[in-house]
Amino acid sequence: MNRNRQSTRNSKFTDSRKKQPPEKRVLVLFNKPFNTLCQFTGEATDPTLAHFIKIKGVYPAGRLDKDSEGLLLLTNDGTLQHKISHPKHKMAKTYWAQVEGEITSEAIQQLIKGVTLKDGKTKPAKAHIIDIEKHPLPLWDRIPPVRFRQNIPTRWISLTIKEGKNRQVRRMTAAVGFPTLRLIRVAVGEWELEGLKPGEYRMVDL
Repeated sequence: MNRNRQSTRNSKFTDSRKKQPPEKRVLVLFNKPFNTLCQFTGEATDPTLAHFIKIKGVYPAGRLDKDSEGLLLLTNDGTLQHKISHPKHKMAKTYWAQVEGEITSEAIQQLIKGVTLKDGKTKPAKAHIIDIEKHPLPLWDRIPPVRFRQNIPTRWISLTIKEGKNRQVRRMTAAVGFPTLRLIRVAVGEWELEGLKPGEYRMVDL
């Protein structure tokens, strides 16, 4: 009987220690290349996070679609991971989206007010057209390059949202008549992509 009680106490002690935060919290800012899976394992033909990140014990805080590029955060801290990824915390995420066509101010206003999608109306967002002649973007060549339609112009917009519907930005721009051709996430909360080339990462202090 005493042995069983001792075993129970040991089990509880072990479980409680597992729930404690790591001794050293790690946050990694990574510029995820196009066509890379947002996970460490996959088919042999699929580039994964393991091809670029050699830090043990870190996991993505949120996701970024395979066909999207830009800032992905990884951490070994479960509490921080939840704070970044869970929609209830409303952490802002900013994207640069290259859309097909001459997007109008009316379409931008729709994005700002909210767009009705199949899974509900999006919450108010921040959006504006980027004048890349006055404010050039630090873009890199995408591999493979975006397929453009001849004689149809494209424009870049900035869009900041605080929710996480599946493929939300792409669906929002399509809903207002301007499909997204290329999508780059440049900021999550206080953390920014600035200075990172595709496949590069840096660690930040917590």
